[in-house]
Amino acid sequence: MSEELEKKNYSADSIQALEGMEHVRMRPSMYIGDVGVRGLHHLVYEVVDNSIDEAMGGHCDTITIDINEDNSISVTDNGRGIPVGMHKKEGVSALQVVMTKIGAGGKFDKDSYKVSGGLHGVGVSCVNALSVSLKATVYVDGKIWEQEYERGKALYPVKSIGDTDKRGTTVTFWPDPTIFTQTVEYSYETLSNRMRELSYLNKGVKLTITDKRQKEEDGSFVSEVFHSEEGLKEFIKFLDGNREQLIQNVISIEGEKNGIPVEVAMVYNTSYTENLHSYVNNINTHEGGTHLSGFRRGLTTTLKKYADSSGLLDKLKFEISGDDFREGLTAIVSVKVAEPQFEGQTKTKLGNREVSAAVSQAVSEMLSDYLEENPDDAKIIVQKVVLAAQARHAANKAREMVQRKTVMSIGGLPGKLSDCSEQDPSLCEVFLVEGDSAGGTAKQGRDRNFQAILPLRGKILNVEKAMQHKVFDNEEIKNIYTALGVSIGTEEDSKALNLDKLRYHKVVIMCDADVDGSHIETLILTFFFRYMRELIDGGHVYIATPPLYLVKKGAKKRYAWNDKERDAIAEEFNGSVSIQRYKGLGEMNAEQLWDTTMNPEFRTLRQITIDNASETDRTFSMLMGDEVPPRKEFIEKNAVYANIDA
Repeated sequence: MSEELEKKNYSADSIQALEGMEHVRMRPSMYIGDVGVRGLHHLVYEVVDNSIDEAMGGHCDTITIDINEDNSISVTDNGRGIPVGMHKKEGVSALQVVMTKIGAGGKFDKDSYKVSGGLHGVGVSCVNALSVSLKATVYVDGKIWEQEYERGKALYPVKSIGDTDKRGTTVTFWPDPTIFTQTVEYSYETLSNRMRELSYLNKGVKLTITDKRQKEEDGSFVSEVFHSEEGLKEFIKFLDGNREQLIQNVISIEGEKNGIPVEVAMVYNTSYTENLHSYVNNINTHEGGTHLSGFRRGLTTTLKKYADSSGLLDKLKFEISGDDFREGLTAIVSVKVAEPQFEGQTKTKLGNREVSAAVSQAVSEMLSDYLEENPDDAKIIVQKVVLAAQARHAANKAREMVQRKTVMSIGGLPGKLSDCSEQDPSLCEVFLVEGDSAGGTAKQGRDRNFQAILPLRGKILNVEKAMQHKVFDNEEIKNIYTALGVSIGTEEDSKALNLDKLRYHKVVIMCDADVDGSHIETLILTFFFRYMRELIDGGHVYIATPPLYLVKKGAKKRYAWNDKERDAIAEEFNGSVSIQRYKGLGEMNAEQLWDTTMNPEFRTLRQITIDNASETDRTFSMLMGDEVPPRKEFIEKNAVYANIDA
């Protein structure tokens, strides 16, 4: 690809201005999704995408990201440098066009980039519009060029400020706090996770991220370098590091099919979950699409053909399904598409039909070769498939029971559910409450018009370590399915969730503010992530935040959610105070629970979102899986106070 691109002249006229950017500041969510934490970090990804585009074209191999002391961001690459010559149509420097025209950039010129990252191509101009200040520095043709902007408007024409032997581009920007009112503080962890992911998806590219707000013990800044030589093979090993491997080899392929670059890596482990991660032009397509359909078809067809010919299925009394071939499978599918068409609720579902055949063909060839060359591994995989089929047969009966209860009338709802009177699901919320005692208090304290209560008995099943039929057999999990009114299973994916009849648009997990409560929250979130991911993606899952303390002095009283707040209130009250520590929700009366945790006017709900699906998958497998050492290391690193048991 790079040789073909080098033949083309990447000049000022390669930059095409498609439309103005007048509405970016007025309607920022249309361009970056939201103006919360996710949108704030999206600004960085847009700038880094430009550098990755250079890397995909073969012009760049080093990218650095700095979180500066004042919380601004600097992104530097050693690419060709954004063209600074005069743009014929616009009458100003091409750099200014790129920075101030929405949809302007080389990625719209097929002679400059065959494939580019990002979903909507809003690019760095959008970042400029949503920044108080932005400075672009370009190193090209032996000169250093510079231009500064204020809320998207150039402060002066592009000018040369010196000589250099470097090449590339540096963009430094300060997010606008009048746009990002929630916060303008960047999370190092969130950004470093994305840079790690990009390094695996673009092997050979070195990405360095440095946080100049934090220092190590030796006085150096907190920093990480991500560089992958094997790409997806290394990515698979990283994701599956907390699982016991069924086969030791990573099965992988990289090449071009029907003009579409396809890269696939997969491995089998002893778990009962399927973990598929798909990417288009480096963007995680968590809703799937044609590339994932192609992968599933290629995998199922090839493995079934091999299993039939091996004779290992002869004694099986029922048909093998596609699900059976994917139990215990971790796979990554990455494709590069010149003009991706996206569908779905969040525009992350690939719709290009031609991609399906390309991926299916690539996977079939890869698997056929591997199974033929590794007969021992092939036998182990088929035996795993047979066990999965037997478990699925049992799970189908359990799932049918769940479905039968779900589609029944109101009489089929769980006996413990205290429903609300409102009929519009968008106005309704259900609290999943730990234990009957807290459930009773919540029932008394709620607003019966729109709040429903479902008490859960103790700690629900850890689905990370359970076979599917055990999950659907679990009474508490059956109650959750039935209460929510969702249906399970499609021909392609037996665990897929249909939200058409979802009875509550807010599902709130409400547990005690202690270690046991946190464990129960994690168990429920693991279940939602593995079996009800669509609920999280739809923005329906929340965690309630009950207070830890009640501080009183005479008639005055205030609630505190942590030790720091408790001490500050005690100091403010000045003198002897009475402090009540809530060991559980059951210790609060109905009025207190309503005032602090359930009243929409005063409560704080934390919405559960997934910023990085692969990192979330890895975290759940580490926290809830069988491998103890990684979990122990995580707790020691992250816990404030922890007693570690093996």
